[in-house]
Amino acid sequence: MHRRIWISLIVGLAGLLALAFPVQADGIIIPEPIPCQGGNCPVVPPYPCLQPVCPPCVPGAVCMPCPAPRPCPRPNPFIQLGIKYHHVTVSIDNQIATTRVDQVFTNSNAYAIEGTYIFPLPQGATVNNFTLWVDGQPVEGKVMNADQARQVYEEITQKQRDPALLEYVGRGAVQATIFPIPAGGERRIQLEYVQTLTASNGLVQYLYPLNTEKFSSSPIGDVSVTLDIVSQKPLRAIYSPSHAVQVDRKDNNHAVVSYESRDVRPDSDFSLFYSLGESEAFHLFTFRNPTDPSDPDGFFLMLLAPRPDAGQERLAKDVILVLDHSGSMEGEKFQQAQTAARYILQHLNSEDRFGLVSFSSAVNLYASGLRSAGEAPEAVAWLDKVSASGSTDINQALLDAVSLADSSRPTYLIFLTDGLPTVGETDRDRIISNFQKAAPANIRLFAFGVGYDVDTNLLDTLTQDHHGLSTYVQPGQKLDEEISAFYESISTPVMTDLSLDFGSLSTYDIYPNPLPDLFSGSQVVVVGRYRQGGSQLVTLKGNVNSVMQALSFPAQDFSADSRNGSDTLASLPRLWATRKVGYLLNKIRLQGPDKETIDQVVKLSIRYGIVTPYTSYLVTEPMPLGLENQQRVAQDAYNQALATPQAFTGKSAVDQAAGAGAMSQAQQAPAIPAPASGGSAAVQTVRVIGARTFVLNGATWLDTAYDPQTMQPVKVAFLSAEYFKLAESDPDLAAAFALGDQVIVVADSKAYQVVDDSATVSPTAISSGLPTPAGSTDLPVKPTPGIVYPSTPVSTSQLDPFGQPAPWSPLAWAGLLVAVAAAAFLTLRRKK
Repeated sequence: MHRRIWISLIVGLAGLLALAFPVQADGIIIPEPIPCQGGNCPVVPPYPCLQPVCPPCVPGAVCMPCPAPRPCPRPNPFIQLGIKYHHVTVSIDNQIATTRVDQVFTNSNAYAIEGTYIFPLPQGATVNNFTLWVDGQPVEGKVMNADQARQVYEEITQKQRDPALLEYVGRGAVQATIFPIPAGGERRIQLEYVQTLTASNGLVQYLYPLNTEKFSSSPIGDVSVTLDIVSQKPLRAIYSPSHAVQVDRKDNNHAVVSYESRDVRPDSDFSLFYSLGESEAFHLFTFRNPTDPSDPDGFFLMLLAPRPDAGQERLAKDVILVLDHSGSMEGEKFQQAQTAARYILQHLNSEDRFGLVSFSSAVNLYASGLRSAGEAPEAVAWLDKVSASGSTDINQALLDAVSLADSSRPTYLIFLTDGLPTVGETDRDRIISNFQKAAPANIRLFAFGVGYDVDTNLLDTLTQDHHGLSTYVQPGQKLDEEISAFYESISTPVMTDLSLDFGSLSTYDIYPNPLPDLFSGSQVVVVGRYRQGGSQLVTLKGNVNSVMQALSFPAQDFSADSRNGSDTLASLPRLWATRKVGYLLNKIRLQGPDKETIDQVVKLSIRYGIVTPYTSYLVTEPMPLGLENQQRVAQDAYNQALATPQAFTGKSAVDQAAGAGAMSQAQQAPAIPAPASGGSAAVQTVRVIGARTFVLNGATWLDTAYDPQTMQPVKVAFLSAEYFKLAESDPDLAAAFALGDQVIVVADSKAYQVVDDSATVSPTAISSGLPTPAGSTDLPVKPTPGIVYPSTPVSTSQLDPFGQPAPWSPLAWAGLLVAVAAAAFLTLRRKK
């Protein structure tokens, strides 16, 4: 008899500890609770179903106090459903978009999972037709409007105690019941829907809800989005503010846009804009929150693209190629350089001219002057005879190259080297000065640094001073492909020396600065800041065949308040901040560190979640919020920069130069780096939600705009009526609440603190590194006596058998069970 009691107790203890894991249900497929297996609350399998009324403890059984009603816990361990792949193909025919979704969900649990499939529809989408298949069989589904979907989102949130779906408040949805996914099995779900895309001022937007980061137990193996766009009107600008896309323009009326990535957790919806029409494309996007306590000024993005026939009026240009053929270039590097040079020479426009220079210890010119495009075959034959040998005279090579330039025509100097200056003039500053004095104003210098033995300070200073860019081709990259792709983008200039006039509107921090030339088949993306707002005439000026021209775009609306508009460009502040950080990092690299510049970098990094050399730890440690903490970090970074000698060559220098250059030219805001530990178990400590950045501090997600020294948070009970009311009233708050059950978010100059209704949370518990606010205002919160919510992430040792924060640790429960077992054992002995 006593053996059976001991076995029961041991099994109960094992079940208790096995259940001490959080029960979560994140996923596009929302798993259903396991069927009830009894109404009591014994600490032995089978796992109990918690009823609204807890029945009395059966005499002689080991029982626990019954908590509030909750769904039946799942056997431990429960593994989230995974997503094997997520493929999206879109056909857009004259603004009728047919979207086809193909996903495979995997179940790694030892038991079958049945659930509800939810597909949040894009904002504003009106579905004309939709079909759903599961493993090739048609499945009945329901299309819900935004109000119906919100009720479903809230019901699931309350049922699962998981707010992830609140991010989609305001959107409709497709809902269907999914047949059980067997243990270790998978389900393929295919969805197709048709919608009509509307155009506003000739601009069309396509949206797809790709934010599936929370809906997979591990990184998704393969994610792709492909759009085939056909239009009767010519396609002008094509731009994605959310993802780095490849654009293949088949002709003026047909383009294929694609995005592909592997082993990722997509954390933002896919957005694409394209414009239609016969004239120049000029599109303005703005974002401004005047109640933002940290920064009430606005952000703007402009898309500039030439008209369809601009290529027929292309400017005659000159191209000067300067190739390093020193001994270090011998082998594959110089072969690829020759291949790239051949490509450029063979793809010159008929009215173009070229110059060809090769250098090592000495400088060799193909000809003493510029030659017409028709002479390219002779230049290719001359280049084929050049071999790599000798040292590197960069100074003389650049001076001889600019001596060929004609100041009356746009001139593009393409300079390629893999090393440092070793002969002739080797002092960096004098080389820069010599080139500055000799080069005419029309020179655009583009440098390609090959490998790690290049002087990044020299190359970047030369290109930035002469309207160009540096590209660093690292080992393993294809030099010929890099140069060929670059030349393709600049092959046909249509307007040079661009400038923008904003009239009476106050603007600042505009990037890129200076503006690049405008080329046929491409576009310029400009970002900047503005104050106040209002309707304004914007004028674009530029040089066309030595004649200054001006294009006027009247009544451009710089929004005074964007809070009630679409959140499509809520990432615009991060894009602007990324470019500014890149500009500031380049300034520090080229001119040396100064405290004011480093202070700006640190503030932007923390506010917008941008990792920099000074704040790289932010993805693993809590961010220091508040002005005082940021000033301390900036001072420490400045002191460290002064104590660390600057390196201008080597792998580290090249990586920094390439990284800063990429940031200064970014087309999209960067993704948040994954935690260093990697894998599905790694905890992401930084999340971007629209225009806000949140950091995980202990168990609480903090808005980086929150200043604990000056703000008094209003407490909101998790899952309370007020909680859902706020989520419904403000989509931005709903998206923030979706992070978890403990969040502090700043909205309309007010901080809201979400607290679990089963705990009392004090701002002091957030982090010992953050001072406690002077006071706080509470919305109704139901406290639970005896429970102190932890200030660090809830571990399995802090959860009760039902997946909830526990006042007792598993060790305490084990002690209780051992004590009960001992008492039972002694009772049996006395009976004997």
